[in-house]
Amino acid sequence: MVRFPFLVRSLTFHVLHNFLMEYIPTQLRLCENKMGEVQRTTTFVVVGAGHQGQSYARYALHHPNEMKVVGVAEPRAEVRRVVQEAHGIPEERCFVDWQTLVLEDRIADCVIIGTQDKDHIHSTTALAAKGYHILLEKPMATTAEDCRAIYRACQEAGIVLAVCHVLRYFPPIQKIKQLIDSGVIGEVTNINHTERIGFWHFGHSYVRGNWGNEERGTFTLLTKSCHDVDTIAYWMSNTRCTKISSFGSLLHFKKDRQPEGAASRCLDCKVERSCPYSARRLYLDSKPESPRWPMSAVCPVKEPEKDYVDQLEEALQKGPYGKCVYDTDNDVCDNQVVNFEFENGATCALSMVAHTEMARGRQTTIYGSHGQLSWDGTMKTPIRQFDFLTQEATYHDYQGMEAPENWGHGVADYFLVKSFIGAVARGMKKYVTSGPEISLQTHLLCFAAEHSRRTGRVVDLTDTQWSLDGKSTKE
Repeated sequence: MVRFPFLVRSLTFHVLHNFLMEYIPTQLRLCENKMGEVQRTTTFVVVGAGHQGQSYARYALHHPNEMKVVGVAEPRAEVRRVVQEAHGIPEERCFVDWQTLVLEDRIADCVIIGTQDKDHIHSTTALAAKGYHILLEKPMATTAEDCRAIYRACQEAGIVLAVCHVLRYFPPIQKIKQLIDSGVIGEVTNINHTERIGFWHFGHSYVRGNWGNEERGTFTLLTKSCHDVDTIAYWMSNTRCTKISSFGSLLHFKKDRQPEGAASRCLDCKVERSCPYSARRLYLDSKPESPRWPMSAVCPVKEPEKDYVDQLEEALQKGPYGKCVYDTDNDVCDNQVVNFEFENGATCALSMVAHTEMARGRQTTIYGSHGQLSWDGTMKTPIRQFDFLTQEATYHDYQGMEAPENWGHGVADYFLVKSFIGAVARGMKKYVTSGPEISLQTHLLCFAAEHSRRTGRVVDLTDTQWSLDGKSTKE
């Protein structure tokens, strides 16, 4: 009888242990199986509320039980107001910049960092030190050493970092990865991948816009196609790339290509009607019913406002988006090729092209020893698999991978945010496939490619400067 209380305690412990080890994990799995729904609401501050910052924050409007935006840090008052009103943010949690936010105690679980590229190093390291989990718009930073510093800061802080390599979360990209890993095309021998930027998209973002000048930002391969370099590494299961080479230039958007008689601004130009890059055609003739990208980048106002078109015209008369594409300070490549050689002998050719039909996305063919995969870049086009043995084609779609319409990068932005929230809410970093280490590795490939383009030399990636820490000895 003396031992009875001990037995009761032992049985209680045994029952509780079984409950914790079996019942709770089962319930967690059930939660995951119900469309991946998360049971706790994860809170966010939007730091840099431009197009992408607002795009990621939209998830909270679709799934308020999973995500809530509780603060915004943005220097442009009118943009800050748009986010504030969309999410019902109190005035005391609206900050003029991230420096002001970081002076406060942590007010949310996470931050979405959409500041300008050169400011990523400062905002990310400071907010990581405050304990915020971070959804960081690509690129990580504009130099290899700054990318390494972000990697170290997030490791030391123990926070979840997801770099917005959204293509890793895009259903077609994931389906291609599944097909490669299943072995249906045998061993991958070559990848031919083209990033078709779109003639008007390049003129908007990389000539007139924020990413047209390296001094203000960085080189095009990093700002635009680090997505694609990362995707290639993802498909290759991070097989080590040992050599890289690149060629490219600013070919077309230069003063000596300007049409005869053209003015410095499209609204004053007598020949703009014959120019495919006319700002009038792109921003005014479309007559939007409400502000939307790219018009929202030209004139960020709350939608809808009856005088929106008038505001657009005034912005084109005074701002950078109304300038002739042949008469700006842009200096970044409008075409570039990158060649990769992997340690197993496989190769890859990546082309980044500005002058393409609209913004048609990626075009990919993956060649294997037993077949090939082809994809034309959208959720609407299936993946074509051709089998060398049977000489038959099979088409794969994306059933079970649907998302709400009108999301950025197809629907990839939606699935990126969903995965990031899952990682934070469940404490399971596996939901993030674009974490700090792999993102640093793929950014280093971009820096190596640009080094090759500038020097005209093949880059040996076993050299110390391309390692994660920049200090490892050459193997």
